[in-house]
Amino acid sequence: MRVIEIIIDGFKSYAVRTVISGWDESFNSITGLNGSGKSNILDSICFVLGITNMSTVRAQNLQDLIYKRGQAGVTKASVTIVFDNSDKKRSPIGFEEHNQISVTRQIVLGGTSKYLINGHRAQQQTVQNLFQSVQLNINNPNFLIMQGRITKVLNMKPEEVLALIEEAAGTRMFEDRRDKALKTMAKKDNKVQEINTLLQEEIEPKLEKLRSEKRAFLDFQQTQSDLERLSRVVIAHDYLKGKERISRATSDFQKKEDRIDFIESGAKRMKLEINKLEEDIQRVRSQRDMELRKGGRFQELEERVKESSHETVRLQTLFDLKNVQLSEEESKVDQGRVALNNARNLLENKTKAFDDLRGGHEAAKQHIEQLTMNMDKQDDLLQSLQTGVAAREGQQSGYQSQLQDAKNSLSAATTAQEQARLRIADLENRIREDEPRAKKAIEQNAGLYRNLETLKREADHIQKNLQSLGYEEGTEERMKQSQLSTQSNIRQIQEQIDKLRRKVASIEFTYSDPVANFDRSKVKGLVAQLFSLSQDKYEAGTALEICAGGRLYNVVVDSEVTGAQLLEKGRLRKRVTIIPLNKINAYQAAQERVESAHKLAPGKVHLALSLIGYSEEVAKAMEYVFGSALVCANAETAQRVTFDPSVRLLSVTLDGDVYDPSGTLSGGSAPTSSGVLITLQELNVMTQRLESEKNQLQTIQAKIEGERKRLDEAKDFRQKLDLKLHEIKITEEQINNNSSSNIIQAVKERRGTIETLKVDIENYKKAEIDAIGDIKRIGQDMQDFTKNKDGKLAELQKSVAAAKLELGRKVEQMKTLQKEYQGARLEMEQAGGDLSAAKEQLEEASLSLTSQQLEIKNLVEEQASVKASHRSLLLELEREREKLSGFDDELQSLQQAVKAKNTRIMEEGLELQQLRHETEKVRKEQESLKQALQALEDEYEWIQDEEENFGRAGSPYDFTNQNIPECRASLKIISERFLGMKKKINPKVMNMIDSVEKKEVALKRMLHTVIRDKEKITKTIESLDEYKRDALKKTWEKVTVDFGHIFSELLPGSFAKLEPPEGKDITEGLEVKVSLGKVWKQSLTELSGGQRSLIALSLILALLQFKPAPMYILDEVDAALDLSHTQNIGRLIKTRFKGAQFIVVSLKDGMFQNANCIFRTRFQDGTSIVIQEKGGEHNRKR
Repeated sequence: MRVIEIIIDGFKSYAVRTVISGWDESFNSITGLNGSGKSNILDSICFVLGITNMSTVRAQNLQDLIYKRGQAGVTKASVTIVFDNSDKKRSPIGFEEHNQISVTRQIVLGGTSKYLINGHRAQQQTVQNLFQSVQLNINNPNFLIMQGRITKVLNMKPEEVLALIEEAAGTRMFEDRRDKALKTMAKKDNKVQEINTLLQEEIEPKLEKLRSEKRAFLDFQQTQSDLERLSRVVIAHDYLKGKERISRATSDFQKKEDRIDFIESGAKRMKLEINKLEEDIQRVRSQRDMELRKGGRFQELEERVKESSHETVRLQTLFDLKNVQLSEEESKVDQGRVALNNARNLLENKTKAFDDLRGGHEAAKQHIEQLTMNMDKQDDLLQSLQTGVAAREGQQSGYQSQLQDAKNSLSAATTAQEQARLRIADLENRIREDEPRAKKAIEQNAGLYRNLETLKREADHIQKNLQSLGYEEGTEERMKQSQLSTQSNIRQIQEQIDKLRRKVASIEFTYSDPVANFDRSKVKGLVAQLFSLSQDKYEAGTALEICAGGRLYNVVVDSEVTGAQLLEKGRLRKRVTIIPLNKINAYQAAQERVESAHKLAPGKVHLALSLIGYSEEVAKAMEYVFGSALVCANAETAQRVTFDPSVRLLSVTLDGDVYDPSGTLSGGSAPTSSGVLITLQELNVMTQRLESEKNQLQTIQAKIEGERKRLDEAKDFRQKLDLKLHEIKITEEQINNNSSSNIIQAVKERRGTIETLKVDIENYKKAEIDAIGDIKRIGQDMQDFTKNKDGKLAELQKSVAAAKLELGRKVEQMKTLQKEYQGARLEMEQAGGDLSAAKEQLEEASLSLTSQQLEIKNLVEEQASVKASHRSLLLELEREREKLSGFDDELQSLQQAVKAKNTRIMEEGLELQQLRHETEKVRKEQESLKQALQALEDEYEWIQDEEENFGRAGSPYDFTNQNIPECRASLKIISERFLGMKKKINPKVMNMIDSVEKKEVALKRMLHTVIRDKEKITKTIESLDEYKRDALKKTWEKVTVDFGHIFSELLPGSFAKLEPPEGKDITEGLEVKVSLGKVWKQSLTELSGGQRSLIALSLILALLQFKPAPMYILDEVDAALDLSHTQNIGRLIKTRFKGAQFIVVSLKDGMFQNANCIFRTRFQDGTSIVIQEKGGEHNRKR
């Protein structure tokens, strides 16, 4: 991969875009005067290769690389290098398919940098990877020999020379691996120490402690065994005693159950007797009723009254329902009329608009057709006259075609006139034949026509009466709709007010008049309700609540007398504080303090009193509550204002934090009453809206009442008008459906056709005259064309062009008109459909309204009849009820007997209740004992297995040989001991000691593994050292041989080599040994400056030859050499480094004369320019 082109723009001394091409694939030299920009070309190459050390390119930062640091108007620097990639074997990885690779780096003033590869954005690491894959690592460059590198090599110590050899040999990698191995070794040592420490300080002491806990655990297990034995004896004894108590409770329970059964049987017997007595009572009552209702008259009257009442209710319900339906139908009729008028007006407007557009549309269409035909004729004539050939196949050309067309038009107009005259004669004959029949038909239908005219006059008269009343369709409906809408708004607002009042119900203040004729205006109300807070100051609501505190709920009155009356006789529901306006000492902060606060925090602090609105009547109360506090935007402002000596006022932040000048602070959480002021303000706004809506409703209702009479008259006229219009429609249908009217209509149509034909004849005559004129004009044009052909053609061309422009303009106008025409037609059709639908809906609603009115009339008559019959039946029933008398004595004695038996049943019921209570108590005790025994059985499963041995002699449960109280005492002592041991012992000690012992074994095994790994690492380090030594030796042997050969070529008769210092190995350093002739010099100081430079250059070239790169950059490496030595270096580069591209900056002719391509730099007009030389040929490139 070699350089074939470099493009520099704005980089260092290259202010303008400079393209340097024609690079030789082997040896290129750059020369020029000092400061002309030759080294800047090498810096640009390093810049693209991704140099990070700015000192290498003689800069401190990226901005230094821009032309004059961007102060000359150039704000960015860009360098592009194009590489030849035709050698695929040496191609970078991933770029094998590209014959050329273009790499661009660009920086912008300010430090931003970007890379491009083949025109595509790329990351810096991608670019570095590309160059490193072909041995062009710019951050560790062995291919780059910049100014001063020769001097550095001359001054290197043996260790530094060895570092060059190691770099060339690649043994630095082994050093890294060796360092890593040593670090791993150190980690292993730390691990060994860590394991030993763990064993000594943790594992072994822990094992000793666990062994002690194990002994305590075994003692605990023995105590647990004794505890279990004693507890079994005690539990078995308790279990046996519990069974005996259950047996006694069962016997007692059975006795009480027997007594309950006896009492219940007695109660049943008495209930049967009571039932018999009640049957006797019912029998006596039945006899009494039969006596009183002889003949069944009373029952019959009751049934009839009930039926009459039901019928009255049914009719009233039906009447109400019909009234509702009637209102709905009337509303539908009114709506239908409004909709019909709206649809009719809309249809008329749309039809008128459509007719207007249609006329314009047809005229425009005909005009465009005429323009198109004229243009085509002129165009055909022009083409025919120019070419001599007809524009359309089958037509004659030129004026002959136009002349023939004009003759055809004349013939067609003459023929059309003759046909129209024949048609008129035929129609007139048919009219004369049918006219007697038409006259007779008119006489027959004269009555219908007169009736139709009369109906139309009557309809017009009614319409005028409607107009004189000022009636408009839908007026009543609109007023009703407005009334309903307002009522709905009132309901919604009232609901919102109720919701807001519930939120502040706790602060509502109510009282009763303390004295007669009490003037309630003396009580102003709560402080919270006496001021307003604008919506833009809602954010201060919390702060104002905190400022006011409890005073927010004080009651403001005009004087202390009113306050005393309220407290004594106002029947207040809760304790309140009264603020009498005539006694209160109002205080307002001094103006100078407020102004000082404003200066400290402009716009962030306000006097609380200035944030609210209030009436002058309660000004003293507002000053008393809000006059001495400030409201601040935030805590910082509050702190600064409160404690300032010129202010010293109480401050409250918008969040509710209080800053007192005495030094106290309060806050931290939102106050519990937060939002009350905002809610009250919203309540006031909604109350005002409610009053406004109520006033509007009253206005609408008053207007409806005022217009009621006029609307009723208008409704009557509207119904009459609808009836007349319906009669007119029927009469017109009768006339149209009459057979004789067809003759009249036919005669009218024929006369109309005759008039149309006469108009057509006049048009045909005009067309005939036009055709004759065209024939004469065309003849004249033919004569003119013969005389002046060119002038006529030019005139025709202008005419055709003008016609085309006019046609184009008319077509554009036609498109707009077409859209309007189509839209108007659609709107007209839609309006027609709406009108038909409105007519059908109005007819249906009118028929339904008439039916509802008739049904209501019939219901009213039926309801009146039923009510009269119901009143008559009620009077007759009352007379029958007065005749009743009874069997009261017999009923009373039977009822007393029932009462006595019920008393006895109640007394026995009380005893039964007590017995049941006692029985329930015994049962619960029995259940409790059973549950306790069951709990013992569930808790101690051994009871089921050992129960048969409880109390048996000779068994562990022989209670006669054991003192149970002593067993209980021993059990208590052992239990306490057990609990004490249980807290101290470690129940997991057996598992823990096993786990720790396993951990000890694992750690010892790990220790053995770590020691074995250390031995392996030691062997690895030794093998790396041996491999490094071998590689270093091979590199040294190769480099020292090449070093000697290169030096002998540069300085014939001399020789040089690299050797370790005396008494040292090659791994400890290398020195340069030089022989001039046969004398070996003891030190390089014995050499001249040029000889020393040749030594350093030879060593560098030997290193380059050992590790070849595709490109080498040398910057004035021959500065200290004379001409002959410079020529030797040039020849050496050409002979020893074949296949590599050299770019050398030099001021010596001996160097660049050997180059295949020479680039000369020159500084001109503040910028560098480059001139290429090849074979003496100069080509300037900018």
